[in-house]
Amino acid sequence: MMNRIIIVLTVLLRFSIISIEAETVTEVEIEGNKRTRTKFLKRLAFVKEGSTIDTIRVASDERRFRLLPSVASASSNIEKLDDGNYKVTYTVVENFAIIPGLNVSQDVNEDLAYRLSVFDFNMFGQNQIVGGFYSRNVFDSYGLFWEAPNLITRKWGLGFNYQNNVFQEPIFLENNDDINFKSSNSAFEFRVFYEHNFNNRFEFGLNIANLDYVYLDGSLPTSIPEQLELNRVSVVGDYEYNNITNEFQYVEGFRSLFTFNTTVGASGDTDFLKNFFVGRNDFEYFKRIGSNGNWANRLRLGYATNTNSPFAAFALDNQLNIRGVGNVVDRGTASIVLNTEYRHTLFEKGWFALQGNAFIDAGTWQEPGGELSDLIEGNSASLYSGLGLRFIHKRIFNAVFRIDYGLGFGEKANNGIVFGIGQYF
Repeated sequence: MMNRIIIVLTVLLRFSIISIEAETVTEVEIEGNKRTRTKFLKRLAFVKEGSTIDTIRVASDERRFRLLPSVASASSNIEKLDDGNYKVTYTVVENFAIIPGLNVSQDVNEDLAYRLSVFDFNMFGQNQIVGGFYSRNVFDSYGLFWEAPNLITRKWGLGFNYQNNVFQEPIFLENNDDINFKSSNSAFEFRVFYEHNFNNRFEFGLNIANLDYVYLDGSLPTSIPEQLELNRVSVVGDYEYNNITNEFQYVEGFRSLFTFNTTVGASGDTDFLKNFFVGRNDFEYFKRIGSNGNWANRLRLGYATNTNSPFAAFALDNQLNIRGVGNVVDRGTASIVLNTEYRHTLFEKGWFALQGNAFIDAGTWQEPGGELSDLIEGNSASLYSGLGLRFIHKRIFNAVFRIDYGLGFGEKANNGIVFGIGQYF
């Protein structure tokens, strides 16, 4: 009896070994990449030489490649070589990843504002990001960046950046005319990137900043100093859940991005400038409509430590949340913003695509020192709707020139044209 059991187990074991061998990947090839290194792409792929063939993992690799800045599209082919051996071939279509940028808008004085930048999103063929910007928005600003999300391993990476941002910042007080300060924020930041799995990514870092506010003009109350300064050390971080797939200009799926900044040390005018916690979460949902349509949605929730200070964390602004509202027209310590738009490809040929879009932007704010009920009462609510165009280069990463015209509703309604690079969200 025992001998029969041993024979049966031996047969089953041999059959299992044969079954495993019958589904083994013996070759993995990547085609179409010119600048992106094959070794780098193979390191990111789930499917390795010697692994068991798995169509789900192959599909996951396709999506993983499409999320890279250097890749516009990716496909795969599984070929049976002989008994027990399979070859998996990935074909990628690369983006041109050295991107100069020009962003033109109006500043708070309704004069010309612009931002010049150049970024390489595929440095060393490993999708490292290096670049910088110079901007003129009443005053001069600049920044330098380096990020390598997969520098250490497939999951771990590092990043550094330095920014010196100088703006004219309006503040808003009851029974006062507009008051303007020159705001200078010089900050060095170090970050660690961690990709837990295919959908979940974390960033943690340290931000060391010097903030300086100098009074420019307006009816400044005696209770507010003409100059304020703060040295601040903050812990910063992001958590991203990403289940989005993209094919050139079309996007589908769900994404959630939570960002936070927590002050751990500060010296200076903390009564006016303190922000011990600032958090924001963007929920994004995209749906393909037919062959040429795309429905895009973003719900943005923000909350900051609620102090009765005119230097509140969240601004109501054209470029950030409500198209057509104007440049920094209000501030708050909590916000709810909903953006929804329908994008439709009007013309497409080769590398070029022209999209039209219709949008609705709506938001409400909590006044500094106020209550969360401010968000529901809607005294600081805004509702805008409008139309726009997108000029898209399909082979260059994020090469979307957008123009939108937003028209407001209500007593404080405004209207205006908003230009920018990249989709609004």
